[in-house]
Amino acid sequence: MSWSGGLVYGSKTWQIEITRTAEKQIRKLDRVAQESIIRFLRERLQTAENPRRLGKPLHGDKKALWRYRVGDYRLICDIQDERVIVLVLRVGHRKDVYR
Repeated sequence: MSWSGGLVYGSKTWQIEITRTAEKQIRKLDRVAQESIIRFLRERLQTAENPRRLGKPLHGDKKALWRYRVGDYRLICDIQDERVIVLVLRVGHRKDVYR
């Protein structure tokens, strides 16, 4: 898997962008976790008519963001309807990602 300057996948409906921070967090994970996350982004989120159906909204000071569950890992994302983009902001283990 190679990424440069944030991962971008073109899509019929939603485009997936990954920030440099999230990209670094993904690279630190073991290969199986990396593959699961990328597979989720490519096969489920990118092709979804509505990405909100696959995730859950966050609360409190992060209420504009959404989270997606991939095994023990969570993806924190910003859904930008006007640009038809899901921006992946953070990736981490469920015990650490919300801190």
